[in-house]
Amino acid sequence: MTPKNTAQPSYFSPVGGHPPQTQLMTDRAVFTEAYAVIPRGTMRDIVTSYLPFWEQTRAWVLARPMTGFAETFSQYIVEVQPGGGSDNPEPESEVQAVLFVTEGAVTITFADGQHHMRPGGYAYLPAGANWRLHNPGAENARFHWIRKPYEPVDGIARPEAIFTNETEVAPTPMPGTDGRWATTRFVDPADLRHDMHVTIVTFEPGACIPFAETHVMEHGLFVLEGKAVYKLNRDWVEVEAGDFMWLRAFCPQACYAGGPGRFRYLLYKDVNRHATFF
Repeated sequence: MTPKNTAQPSYFSPVGGHPPQTQLMTDRAVFTEAYAVIPRGTMRDIVTSYLPFWEQTRAWVLARPMTGFAETFSQYIVEVQPGGGSDNPEPESEVQAVLFVTEGAVTITFADGQHHMRPGGYAYLPAGANWRLHNPGAENARFHWIRKPYEPVDGIARPEAIFTNETEVAPTPMPGTDGRWATTRFVDPADLRHDMHVTIVTFEPGACIPFAETHVMEHGLFVLEGKAVYKLNRDWVEVEAGDFMWLRAFCPQACYAGGPGRFRYLLYKDVNRHATFF
């Protein structure tokens, strides 16, 4: 049996602020026809948004559906001040969510009670679920909020809520890698009730994706830890903790993690459904 993840996880969170007038404007931000890279240095106060029915909260919107680019999901980094939160967080009844906590602590109130989540905490919240979220601590809490309209299928039940932490989930090694490339899967890939997966991908120094993945799934990749070079379409780009990569369907992609430490990212992809025509 593969052991649980015993290494101390590390999670980068943006803190906002504003650069000085003396800073160079040159950066790694890029938006192309196939991918976008949003470096951590662009996540400043000026680009945050406030959300309806959220108190003492702001958000960096990293991805949203865009016709002709990536269309299946949105992804935010949400910052909640002490005492802040929402009793009415999700405005759309057919939208499901994954929350992943990177800093501080939040309490999610759900039908089965309260769930206290710290860094590494993962929650899957089904479409139509009644949930609330608050920051009961003395420090800011930050978490990823990934939203996707649920695609029901006649004859297949809808999934239940999930509350866990990545330290409680054993990473699955990729075949032939001796565990140097592994994926922490919070949902069974064969569970057809789910139409999206949010996982954590880990590369040890020197590990790589040794071919150009080219597939129908859209991706959001937020780098939690470390640095690497990533092949995106025709380009090799350097990425580090705090950067976000946004990939449309069929964008070729590969990765080399040169070290010195682990390279880890939070990954979204849409799965398990037919292509729709109408």
